[in-house]
Amino acid sequence: MKMSDVLSADTKYQLKKVLSSSTKEDEHLTRRDWEEIMGIRKDTYKRIGGRIRRKQ
Repeated sequence: MKMSDVLSADTKYQLKKVLSSSTKEDEHLTRRDWEEIMGIRKDTYKRIGGRIRRKQ
């Protein structure tokens, strides 16, 4: 059984409206944005004299 069989016509219309408005086709992510999403650009820390400090 498919979802389209269960949903009413009105519900299908509302779902299609929500999905089409939530996707932004004109938004292009830069390489830096992708690196932040993947977690590459996290702060790194190290212990110096018992304290934890950000690595530079």
